[in-house]
Amino acid sequence: MNTKNLLVELFVEELPPKALKKLGEAFGEALAVGLVEQGLVDRNELSRVTKFASPRRLAVLVPKVQSRADDKPVRQKLMPVSVALTADGQATPALLKKLAALGADASVLPHLKRAVDGKAETLFLDSTQPGVTLADGLQKALDEALAKLPIPKVMTYQLADGWSSVNFVRPAHGLVALHGADVVPVRTLGLVAGRETHGHRFEAAHDPIVLHDADSYASQLAEHGAVIAGFAERRAELVRQLQAAAARQGLKPVEDEALLDEVTALVERPNVLLCRFEPEFLQVPQECLILTMKANQKYFPLLDAAGKLTNQFLIVSNIRPDDPSRVIEGNERVVRPRLADAKFFFDQDRKKPLADRVAGLAKVVYHGKLGTQGERVERVRHIARGIAEQLGLQLGGETLAAQADQAAQLAKADLLTDMVGEFPELQGIMGAYYARHDGLAPAVADAIEDHYKPRFAGDALPRNPVGTVVALADKLETLAGLFGIGQLPTGDKDPFALRRHALGVIRMLVERELPLQLDALVAAAAQAMGPLLTDKLAAANLLDFIYERLAGSLREQGYSAQEVEAVLSLRPVRLADIPKRLAAVRAFAALPEAASLAAANKRVSNILKKSEGGADAGAEVNTGLLKEPAEAALYEALQAVAPRADAGFTAGDYTGSLQALAALKAPVDAFFDDVMVNAEDAALRANRLALLARLHAAMNRVADLSRLAA
Repeated sequence: MNTKNLLVELFVEELPPKALKKLGEAFGEALAVGLVEQGLVDRNELSRVTKFASPRRLAVLVPKVQSRADDKPVRQKLMPVSVALTADGQATPALLKKLAALGADASVLPHLKRAVDGKAETLFLDSTQPGVTLADGLQKALDEALAKLPIPKVMTYQLADGWSSVNFVRPAHGLVALHGADVVPVRTLGLVAGRETHGHRFEAAHDPIVLHDADSYASQLAEHGAVIAGFAERRAELVRQLQAAAARQGLKPVEDEALLDEVTALVERPNVLLCRFEPEFLQVPQECLILTMKANQKYFPLLDAAGKLTNQFLIVSNIRPDDPSRVIEGNERVVRPRLADAKFFFDQDRKKPLADRVAGLAKVVYHGKLGTQGERVERVRHIARGIAEQLGLQLGGETLAAQADQAAQLAKADLLTDMVGEFPELQGIMGAYYARHDGLAPAVADAIEDHYKPRFAGDALPRNPVGTVVALADKLETLAGLFGIGQLPTGDKDPFALRRHALGVIRMLVERELPLQLDALVAAAAQAMGPLLTDKLAAANLLDFIYERLAGSLREQGYSAQEVEAVLSLRPVRLADIPKRLAAVRAFAALPEAASLAAANKRVSNILKKSEGGADAGAEVNTGLLKEPAEAALYEALQAVAPRADAGFTAGDYTGSLQALAALKAPVDAFFDDVMVNAEDAALRANRLALLARLHAAMNRVADLSRLAA
């Protein structure tokens, strides 16, 4: 079958920039998959599909598309032979009715196939299904692709006839469908496919652009339309120009992948230009200036080698005038009021100390069922003091508890500042600046900024112990409060980012190696909520939730499900120990004795569970009742090995503790070969169960080794 490359382009008004990349990927993927499903494209060609997305177009180039799909044999099940045929082999009325429904008649009777289906012999009709034509297949694929687009918000607009209306992300004005050089007659959104498209609004050399064939699409748009059609190619050109322009000044542009994507979606052919603002604005914290330039103007601020903001920035223009001075002057004029606003907010905010704003938090609602931000601050202070007292550090003449209490009291005060009111993203950051201006200790100021950390996966942890304590308290208060009123995450919905808060608690406890117990922390947070904790199982549910997040995080770090289950099934309360426990389990699993001991441990667990009333790990073993040599040998081995394993565990040498157990392999194997645990003599049975209970206790302090059994 002859194949040609297929181009489909939908030409529209300017698409939402934050959604463009996703829309382009989704359109190209869905259309190509639709063609594959109809047999017009080989599935192996999916990796070679080229997707295009610019501010005014979504397009896809699919390689090796057939003009008609291959015919394919179809076997249709009819009915059991006993129902379909009479005793003399003639078709029954039921069979004739079924054949008629399939467009056949009694003439096909000699060609029907018999095969056993389940327990009955059944008749099947073999036929050939004609392959779909490209026009029909593309129409179906196009309709399905548009229906599946992740459109953030749908628009309704009228078509040219003035009566009909359609729904789409933006009004569509053109449709191209070329199979090689041939137009494929498809329709959508009131448009009929052709070969004409449009280039840059102002700089296209030709309009419209008449496409020669599917393969010339990108080159014709670039040459005649002044458009870089591919999103990735346009982004790469933007990055190249930004880096080159910054390098000429000995500077570097601020790194922001989301901003790069958004600006790529705003221009059809980027043109980077250098601009400046007055140096006096640099007295304002650079985070404020950077945010206003990025968020409001889509500019790229320039940093020096030390990461300090300069008074130069880069803009990305969608036009390339011979004299760009007017474009530069216009952008410099536009940014000046934004920077002046930031300076005004900063100057005004510093006229009032942070401490004077705390009382105002009593008027700011935090949650309808959890009270105000002022009440929340008091709960965070209570939790933070408890954590700090457990750690018991002295910092610069003050206790950790005193500094943590001060930082927790002031942590939310910047919510009432003008700067944070304008830029909520700066909460915490501005609080730190204002705390330093008020003369507070550096550790307290840093903690005010850091108490939101880690804010996302891979984010830095708080810089100092004060920040760590307040960040822990803040996240635990959030978790306990929302669990307490039943606001748990469901499925992929987590409006309060509780999964992120739980992972933040885990990271701080583990990476800072804090000597704190998770169950005690959760209990303290629940206690701080007081009568607001309406769900009595909230603390237990929260503890389960944190361990679940921990298990998922450990698996993502490369630990096997068996290793994670072996350690977390014991619910160790000091999370800081878990990496060492996992390393010990991995080292133990590599020992030649590991598989046998894990299997034996699983067997012991099952025996103890099934024994009447269980078995007491602290029960004494009566040496006088050790009748069999194998059980006496196991007892003696335990007497020698258990103290070494316990000493390693107590000292935190989990690897040594587990490896000491290797010496038990031979006596354990001999015990199960030679000794009947469930002896008829009740005293013997109880003694042997006590021996196994001691063995189980000795083997499962670091991890539940039975989870390693195959």
